[in-house]
Amino acid sequence: MAEINLLNTYPNINRDVEGRFKQITEEHHKIARQFGKEFFDGDRLAGYGGYKYDGRWISVVERFRDYYGLTPESSILDVGCAKGFMLYDFMRVIPGIKVAGVDISRYAIDNAMESVKPFVMVANAKDLPFEDKSLDLVISITTIHNLLLEECKRAIREVQRVSRKHAFITLDSYHNEIERDRMEKWNLTALTYMSVEEWKRLFTEVGYTGDYYWFIP
Repeated sequence: MAEINLLNTYPNINRDVEGRFKQITEEHHKIARQFGKEFFDGDRLAGYGGYKYDGRWISVVERFRDYYGLTPESSILDVGCAKGFMLYDFMRVIPGIKVAGVDISRYAIDNAMESVKPFVMVANAKDLPFEDKSLDLVISITTIHNLLLEECKRAIREVQRVSRKHAFITLDSYHNEIERDRMEKWNLTALTYMSVEEWKRLFTEVGYTGDYYWFIP
């Protein structure tokens, strides 16, 4: 288990936390939590404001490849894969690698990239449709915290269960009250966000031994 930022090559985004907080309404939260068309391809205040492929995951995939020693014989699962952009880049960077993805959003899966559609399905992180220890690497980036606390525990146990080698998850978190305030203002969909130390205690409680990092706006 290691706290490691494997997303450090992902493009930095200048987030106007205060500006967005002044505009977000309960209706925006409600729409976002449906994880439908409006979340991915609707108003920016209710989600991504247009979720399109731009290749930004390529450098991250290369980081995963090098850190975990992935090869064409490896298998990976992306929990919360959305439209499959990262899976597509895994297939480009490591030709022949076995990929799979799940997302709770029917809209995202229906609108996944054509080349990854055979490998993705609608499913919930708390009940992964895979056999025990069936994948070399299980990844979940800013997804599990969208569940309630007890469901988060179950989802992390599921990640642990289906991984036979490695796992990496990122979660909404904070180190101090300033970061907590920014998180509360920025958060759109997370039902569970805790301090770094609280998440680490939860990892111990559920028996998670994979790697992890944090999303802190």
